[in-house]
Amino acid sequence: MKKFLFAGLILLVFSSAFAKGPKNQYVRIKTSYGECIIRLYNETPKHRDNFIKLVKQGFYNGTLFHRVIQNFMIQGGDPDSKKAKPGDELGNGDVGYTVPAEFRDSLFHKRGMLAAARDDNPAKASSGCQFYIVEGKRFTDAKLDTLEQTKLKGRKIPAWQREYYKSVGGAPHLDQNYTVYGEVVTGIDMVDRIAAVKKNENDRPLEDVPMTVELLSKKECKQLDKILGPPAP
Repeated sequence: MKKFLFAGLILLVFSSAFAKGPKNQYVRIKTSYGECIIRLYNETPKHRDNFIKLVKQGFYNGTLFHRVIQNFMIQGGDPDSKKAKPGDELGNGDVGYTVPAEFRDSLFHKRGMLAAARDDNPAKASSGCQFYIVEGKRFTDAKLDTLEQTKLKGRKIPAWQREYYKSVGGAPHLDQNYTVYGEVVTGIDMVDRIAAVKKNENDRPLEDVPMTVELLSKKECKQLDKILGPPAP
């Protein structure tokens, strides 16, 4: 009896280790300009889970990247964009709820970050569906100093973040105002291509840029976890 109990215990431990899921969830965004893969952050669980829920529903399929600004960001996720006519002004569509802000000092607007759009509500709660991906630009120390004194109202950018903004680029004026909840791990060139398209006075591309968004399988997520390692700060 003891032998069977011991063998069963070993099998249980082995099965649990084998069945352990990936550490992170990844999503794939496909467009006619290419595709990218995004890692969702566990540090922002409300935004992560909400995004996963909408992707599972197929919510984003057929929505447009409706606002693009080169050297800044590309924005999408407006449900009204699915049936929008050419020239229609977009950006006001939503799902009827907001997501509480989840600001984290370690998550900032460097190039490639996924973040939630929002209106001017005082709580800085996020749109339930609209998001943007940072293309960004590089900054000098002098420009970051000026930014701290003006748009950041005296808030100091940590030295280690400054290094990213100088070498990689980003949009530092958005930090601690919009929730960052993911990061492009492959395919940032898709963002660059979309950001460079011709657009109208409302920053809407003249030719529609629809997307499809899908969750990667557990197997794919585990493979990426192994390849990429833990997220960089």
